[in-house]
Amino acid sequence: MKRFLMTAMLVAGYPAFAEAQSEEVRALIEAQQQQIELLQQQLDATRASLQMLSERVESNTQSSEEANEKAEILADTMDSQPAPAVSPVKLGGYGELHVNMLDNQLNGESKNELDLHRFVLFYQHDFTDRLRFNSELEIEHALAGDGKPGEVELEQAYVEYDWARNHSFKAGVFLVPVGILNETHEPPTFYGTERNPVERNIIPTTWWEGGAALTGRFADAFRYDFGVHSGLFTTAEDGYAIRAGRQKTAKARFDSQAYTGRLRWLGIPGLELSASVQYQQDITQETDPTAGGAWLYSAHAAFQRKHFGLRALYADWSLDGAGPQAIGADRQAGWYVEPSWRFNSSWGVFARYNQWDNRAGNATDSEYTQWDVGVNYWLHPNVVFKLDYQDQDAPAGKSEYDGWNLGVGYQF
Repeated sequence: MKRFLMTAMLVAGYPAFAEAQSEEVRALIEAQQQQIELLQQQLDATRASLQMLSERVESNTQSSEEANEKAEILADTMDSQPAPAVSPVKLGGYGELHVNMLDNQLNGESKNELDLHRFVLFYQHDFTDRLRFNSELEIEHALAGDGKPGEVELEQAYVEYDWARNHSFKAGVFLVPVGILNETHEPPTFYGTERNPVERNIIPTTWWEGGAALTGRFADAFRYDFGVHSGLFTTAEDGYAIRAGRQKTAKARFDSQAYTGRLRWLGIPGLELSASVQYQQDITQETDPTAGGAWLYSAHAAFQRKHFGLRALYADWSLDGAGPQAIGADRQAGWYVEPSWRFNSSWGVFARYNQWDNRAGNATDSEYTQWDVGVNYWLHPNVVFKLDYQDQDAPAGKSEYDGWNLGVGYQF
């Protein structure tokens, strides 16, 4: 009886139990299905991301390949073309502005003026490594023309050819190889606002002629120059003064040519020793029978060792003929000595004693002397400011200027 009752109870409760178990299984299956769907969505998103990444990699690879191809094409193009050459054209120049505040001791008059003394441009063209053209164009005193104080001058215009190692030939208009300043006179390269009076009146700087010349070096320490060129044309009306005889290659008389030679020695660093000789058969270009040939002898030394510098020059002209001899112009000579001290790269001071005489051949008083003392300030190696004082002694009855000079100059 008891077994019957238990069996009956189990049979009666089974449908409810089975229904409860079915609900749990269904819920579990639905939860698993949701998880499967979520995983499927994540898998799809991952696949999409991988596809996008793959496309980017492919695109980048293609771009890289294209870039490499372009680089290779550009490299091939550059290899097929010659390398760009250095420009055959070189430009340069220099200039200087002066202020002169001088008193004439002869008559008490003052000379106070400002002057753009020089504006110069250099032009060089290299045809080849051995053949070149050089030129120098200058404007003096700012204004040129009729009634104006200045001039436009072509100081250099020549072709130069290196015919052998350390040896060259040039033809055209060039600076005469004599003195210290005649070839190198850019403002930052010398002391004093004005160029020294000896090289102005005796050499005479700046002095250029037209012709041909050889230049070169040998034995390492020696440099030589030899030229055949146009000469001076001075007259009795000018007192046979050397500076007045410059023709500046402007329709120059060519009846009597000149011959100039120079030898320099640079065997010790910082030291230059130089000697020049010039001969001209007739310094009046065959216009004055009372005049004749002329010889110039010049020598100089330039020394720079650390802070100390020293320049010294002597120049002497000898003119033939009764005409120059009658007024003492048969001998024209001068010299100067200039010690200097460079404190540093910016500041330097100097003193200079000058003596010159364009009528040294007679016994009359015709000699000039001048003391110069001053300071240079280099704002840059190629830009300089100058201040100096001059004290001049002149022959009786001649103008004698004392006072201050101020200047600024540059080169490039």
